[in-house]
Amino acid sequence: MERVKLVGYAGLVLALLMMVACNSNEVNPIEASNEENLSGEAASDGAIAIDFGLFCGDGCQEVLTLEAPRESINGKVGVIASGIFPYGVGTMRMAEETVKKYFPNIKTIIGNGKSDPVTQSAVIDDFIAQRVDVLVIDLVEKDSVNAALERAKDAGIPIILIDRWSPVEGLTLIKAEDVEVGRKAGQQVVALLNGKGNVIELKGTAASTTTIDRNKGILEAFDGYPHIKIIESMNADFDQDKGFKMMEHMLQRFPAGQIHAVVSHADVMTMGAIQAIKAAGREDEIIVVSVDAQETALEAIESGAIDATVAYPIVMPMGILAAAKTIAGESMPKFIELDAPVVTKENVEKYKDKTGY
Repeated sequence: MERVKLVGYAGLVLALLMMVACNSNEVNPIEASNEENLSGEAASDGAIAIDFGLFCGDGCQEVLTLEAPRESINGKVGVIASGIFPYGVGTMRMAEETVKKYFPNIKTIIGNGKSDPVTQSAVIDDFIAQRVDVLVIDLVEKDSVNAALERAKDAGIPIILIDRWSPVEGLTLIKAEDVEVGRKAGQQVVALLNGKGNVIELKGTAASTTTIDRNKGILEAFDGYPHIKIIESMNADFDQDKGFKMMEHMLQRFPAGQIHAVVSHADVMTMGAIQAIKAAGREDEIIVVSVDAQETALEAIESGAIDATVAYPIVMPMGILAAAKTIAGESMPKFIELDAPVVTKENVEKYKDKTGY
């Protein structure tokens, strides 16, 4: 009997020791939840929480939030950028990154219009032949690609317009409002010049809606200030070399003291312009205001070479989210507006490494 009791006690002790060992390896549920949140994992379904970025505000996030589970969305998305300048390159890269990060069953096909409407139209036709489920496109020009867009619509392909609008109606248009962007840039010039001075305007490609609308906004900002005068307005086609050459010519044409500010439709042209200004030794006499907030321009703001830029966001992940909602059969408004804040030396740190290009 004594031997049976000892065996029984030994078994009980062994069981208690095993329970303690198991409990010591368990993770506190609160700590586990915190670890998931810190790693960016949504607690509800384990999917990575979508980062909408700095420029998609509450309203934008609300209309682009998916109802369907992301892994259930299966389809082929064609993404077409407008050019090979930094904005276009950033658009293509961020589109691929968004799909890879959030949508395991979406396939992307990437194309580039290379600032040529004929090239972009050919890419659209190729995507029609490849039977994409939805087209996300940043147009080179508002009219020259119309026929190709109509062919896509006739093929039953929904169109999501990003960055630039088109007279061909798409499912939705996602962008910052370019007239307002131009107005903000113009207002910065007015404030920095105290309402008086001669201004050079560097515009993008002539037929792009970006150029048309930003120019309109700048002119609206200058309206009512008779002592602000645009002494030259020219198209540098969103090209850094052209920005340099045109600014170099203006500096030769207008001697010291005759140019008080440059307002540029895009940082890529601005970077060329400030190279020319620096080479001429006229940095101290010319105020520079730009648009976009690409990384090189933010560095130029920090150094004082650019006085301000109006941040114009790359429309990602927003364009891919809209495509995913389209495939899932979910509705969106016709226009989704993105924020476009003014960046100066005082707040530039907030936007470093956040604009995507």
